[in-house]
Amino acid sequence: MSKEPNVSSMPPPGLEKVSSSDSALVKAAYDEVDVAAQLASGGYGETISEEDALRIRRRIDWHLMPLMCRKMQFADKTTLGQSAVLGLTQSTHLTTNQFNWLGTIFYLSYLVFEYPQNLALQHFPVGKWMSLNIFVWSVALCAHAACTSFGGLFAVRFILGVCEGAITAGFLIVMSMFYTHAEQMLRVGFWFLMNGLAVIILGFIAFGVLHANTGNFEPWQWLMIITGVITLITSVVFWFFFPDSPANARFLSPEDRRLAVLRIKVNQTGVENKHFKFNQFYEALCDPKTWLFSLTVAICQIPNSLTNQRQLIVNMFGFSTIDTTLLGCVDGVVVIAAIYGSTKLSSYLRDCRGFIIALWTIPGIVGGILVVTLPFNNRIGLLFSYWTALIVNGCLPVLLGWVNSVTAGHSKRITTNAIVLSAYSIGNAVGPFMWEEKYRPRNRVPWAIIVACNGVVAILSLLIRLYLTRENNARARASYDETYEDVFIVVQDPKTGVEVKKKVDKAFLDLTDKQNRDFRYVR
Repeated sequence: MSKEPNVSSMPPPGLEKVSSSDSALVKAAYDEVDVAAQLASGGYGETISEEDALRIRRRIDWHLMPLMCRKMQFADKTTLGQSAVLGLTQSTHLTTNQFNWLGTIFYLSYLVFEYPQNLALQHFPVGKWMSLNIFVWSVALCAHAACTSFGGLFAVRFILGVCEGAITAGFLIVMSMFYTHAEQMLRVGFWFLMNGLAVIILGFIAFGVLHANTGNFEPWQWLMIITGVITLITSVVFWFFFPDSPANARFLSPEDRRLAVLRIKVNQTGVENKHFKFNQFYEALCDPKTWLFSLTVAICQIPNSLTNQRQLIVNMFGFSTIDTTLLGCVDGVVVIAAIYGSTKLSSYLRDCRGFIIALWTIPGIVGGILVVTLPFNNRIGLLFSYWTALIVNGCLPVLLGWVNSVTAGHSKRITTNAIVLSAYSIGNAVGPFMWEEKYRPRNRVPWAIIVACNGVVAILSLLIRLYLTRENNARARASYDETYEDVFIVVQDPKTGVEVKKKVDKAFLDLTDKQNRDFRYVR
């Protein structure tokens, strides 16, 4: 005999109390539960064998990770910095302030369109929507080559920012659909460290086009065309091969789709729900951790203005244009090592993410101080100090993976992602304006701001960890909550065609982390 759930005469939002002999059960509408409920319903308490879990994870890795890692978006964003030393500023007659605005407008349009992009990711198939944005991105990137003034470049950079809003948010959503919390961090690291690989590739492309002699078509224009074509090919690959969710992943059999859903039940976050829930939207706005993470990400991204300035900075150290393009490849190696180290450590020490972020800010602080204090004729010392400061790039993937792991409820997740990524765009939009002409060539003020930002990020990451620890302890002391224990949906039996009731696990009810008291926060 089933146990009476801890519900009053009014059932929880979106659920309907059933009368008579089914009084111990609560009925849920299809648009209220997670889409995974239709795959995993009826298997209440069912577990997946270790062998099946490993087999399915390998299959997902084989089909998903190559696509997620085949991203040129970061390289595309840094083409602005590379182009600055390949003749862009001279050809289009840009002032220092106008060049900074090209970096800022990208993130301002990102900010404005981030939440609409997240809503679109919930409403439309994720893979198809991302591929469409990547396609528009590639066209805008190629269009850079036709620009002859600040106005034209401003317009195409604005379009890039609009499209970027779907990429990181889409990847985070897909990551939560296919992987457990323990697996997500390292895989977030894999597609983020491709940023470093993209920088290396971009450095060699820039070195190659610098030697091209094509008359009026300048090296920076070739750089834009080449990266744009690569991105165009990526968009086509995404359209045909990138899955929308485990429920319709073509590389999984119907049975494996069900097992893939059961495999991530431990997350207590489900897969997705196409029905927007305003109560979850409101909860995301009122959740303190949403704003703590947002503030941390915003401050963390102010130093990321180095993305567009790095070639100019190294050039100011006294290196030639050709040397600068090749030394840019080392930037990519440093970023790869930093991101792999932080995410690998976070995947092993699952409850130490706040500590790891704080640890990774230390090289950023030390490197920034050295760039400011070393003699300016010590260009090798300055170069290695600059590379040391780049190690802080390992913080953002851990932060984003952390946010993804501590947020449940699909509408809440997309709202939280939109807020956090909007904060990301604010930090990136503000950062370029500290690189003013009057601070060159030492740039002491910008580097001092970078050092201060890294220190604040360290403090905030430890505060977030303290907040989540206290919340976990409060849940451990509380009595067991049976509110969502006995919930069913009505499905049609594929053999008889008769409608039957199927019990749904709490993990697939599209509950938020606040509603599901079994949820525990990764710290």
